[in-house]
Amino acid sequence: MIEEVATVTAIDGDVITVKSTIKSTCHSCHQQDDCGSGQIAKAIPHKALTTKLTTSLALNIGDEVVLGLPEGSILSSAFEVYMLPLFGLVVFAAFGQFTLVESYHFHELVALFFAVLGATLGFFIAKYRQSSTQASTALQPKIMRKCADTIPVKQI
Repeated sequence: MIEEVATVTAIDGDVITVKSTIKSTCHSCHQQDDCGSGQIAKAIPHKALTTKLTTSLALNIGDEVVLGLPEGSILSSAFEVYMLPLFGLVVFAAFGQFTLVESYHFHELVALFFAVLGATLGFFIAKYRQSSTQASTALQPKIMRKCADTIPVKQI
């Protein structure tokens, strides 16, 4: 389970709005002053993501919660999005090359056309599979728990 800490920004019954800041790993690295990526990370402001979730927890605005995303869902989704177009490209290009170009002596552009057609078909299949209700509910973050309340420390 991939976990991220988010802050509750609004409450409307059982629906809460949480905000999470995207963090760069460059800010925790000791080489950030000498690295070009670290310099770029300093120049670009942090982005914040907001989302609405349903919960039965008793939360207040400003509370921090831990959100969780299942790793398996993310990996299978990424696999489909990247591999289906690639698989379509390779299979259709092979079909175009070995069936049409080699057997019937068509031009090489026919194989290229089939490769683009296969990649496009793979893209649309991946898009259809990712837009299904099952895929979108599997990728919806879930509230794992409420973070412990912090105790303010007064200066001496």
